[in-house]
Amino acid sequence: MKLDTPDSIKVNNIFIIGNEKTQKDIILRELDFTTDFYYDWDTFLQIIQSDRQKIYNLRLFTTVEITPLLTGTDEVEVLIAVKERWYVVPSIIFALADRNFSEWWTNQQRDFSRVNYGARISHANVGGRNEKLKFAGQLGFTKALDVLYSKPYIDKKQKHGLAAQVTFFDQKTIPIRSANNRQVFYSNETEDVLRKNLAAALRYTFRRTFYNFHLVNVGFNKTWIDPDVLIENPDYFQHDNTELSYFWLTYSFRHDKRDNIAYATQGELLQISATKYGLFNLEDIDEIELNLTANKYFKLNEKFHIASGLTTNWFLSPRQPYTLVRGIGYSPNFIRGYELNVIEGQQLYVHKNSFRWKFLDFEFDISQTIPLEEFSIIPFQFYLSANFDHGYVKDRNYLPENLALTNRYLYGYGLGIDMVGLYDSVFRFEYSFNNSGGANFFFNLRAPF
Repeated sequence: MKLDTPDSIKVNNIFIIGNEKTQKDIILRELDFTTDFYYDWDTFLQIIQSDRQKIYNLRLFTTVEITPLLTGTDEVEVLIAVKERWYVVPSIIFALADRNFSEWWTNQQRDFSRVNYGARISHANVGGRNEKLKFAGQLGFTKALDVLYSKPYIDKKQKHGLAAQVTFFDQKTIPIRSANNRQVFYSNETEDVLRKNLAAALRYTFRRTFYNFHLVNVGFNKTWIDPDVLIENPDYFQHDNTELSYFWLTYSFRHDKRDNIAYATQGELLQISATKYGLFNLEDIDEIELNLTANKYFKLNEKFHIASGLTTNWFLSPRQPYTLVRGIGYSPNFIRGYELNVIEGQQLYVHKNSFRWKFLDFEFDISQTIPLEEFSIIPFQFYLSANFDHGYVKDRNYLPENLALTNRYLYGYGLGIDMVGLYDSVFRFEYSFNNSGGANFFFNLRAPF
C-alpha cells in the first residue's frame, strides 16, 4: 500500500550500513536530527540533504546516501548507506618544488632537478574514528621529513580535538628575494645546504556547532641559513645572525558550510585568523599577521553555479623576514593570468570569481577489472569556467625592482576546464589574460578556492 507524504514525521530508528571500519558515532555526530522527535516533512528532507553533505565532507567515504523509509502515517526509519574509501594509502612523492606548474614550465625552463621525490604513507581513519596519521620522507630539490597525527575528538561529546605535527627540511637552492616580480633563486658554487628548517606545532580544535570551528595553534620554528645567503640578501632576516628562532600562536575561527570541500558548488566558507610571531624572545621577531577568507558558492541549478572568494592578508610591520613574505603568487593567493609572477608586500586583497557550467558527468564501473570496492567506481565531472580575478598588493617599502606590479590594481580573466575525479582530485586547464598585456596557458592541481 502506498503511503501519502505526511506533514510531519517522527524518526524511530537510524540504521547505518557500509561502515566496516568507521565507528558509528563518527557518522552520528554529523546528524542534525535524532530519534523520537517530530519534524516538518519538507524541513526534514532539507536536514538529511545537509547531513549527507556533512558526512561526505568527512572525506571517509566515496558515496553517502540517506534514505527515509516511511513505516506509518507519520513515522520513518532512516537508512544511511556509505561506501568507505581506501584509508591506508602508501604513495610515491613526485612533485614540482615550484609554486605552480607554470612557474616550473616557463620561469624555470622545465628543470627536472627542481623535482621532489620520495614516499608517503597515510592512514586516514585510524581506529575508525577519523584520526589521521601521516609520514613522508622526501629527497630531491628539497629534502624533508614530515610527521602528522590528528584526533578530531578527544571527548565523549565530540567537540574537542588535538593534532600535532613535526617537519624538517633543508635546501641547497632557495629563493632569496624577488626582482621584476619574479622569484630570484640562489645556490653557491660548492652546492652547500643553504637553509635548514625545523618546525613543530600543536593544534587544539573546538567544534561548537556543525559548521563552526575554533582553532588554536601554538608552534616553534627554527631556521638556519648559510652566511652566503646574508651576503646575497642582507635583509633575509631582520638581524645579522644566521639563525632565526621563535614561538608563534594563532587563533582561527572557521565557518565551513560547503557542499564539497574539494570543489564546492554551493554554500560558504568564512575564516578569520590572527597570528603572533615571537612570544618570548622578541629580538628575533615581533610580528602580527591577520587573515580573512570569505567564499560564497551559488548553485543556480544542477548545471550552473557561481563561485566568488575574497582573501585579505595584513602584516602590521613594514618589513618581515623573507621566510614570512606574503603576496599574490604564493598559495592560496593568486590572480589568474599572473601565475608566473610574485607580487610581494605587507597587505594584499584578492577577489576571485568563476561562472561554471557542468557539461559532463559520468562514471566508470571497473569492478570487473579491479576487485576492490574502494576503487570500483571512478567518477568524472567536467566544468567549463569563465573566470575574472582582481586584487592589489601594498608594499610599504616601494622596492623599485618590483614597482611594475606592486601598489597598483591588477586583474586577470579567461576560460578554463576543470576536471573533478576519483577521491575529489581536481585538475584545472586555463588560458588567462592579465591587464599587463600577458596571456598564457596554466595548469593546476586543485580548486582555485
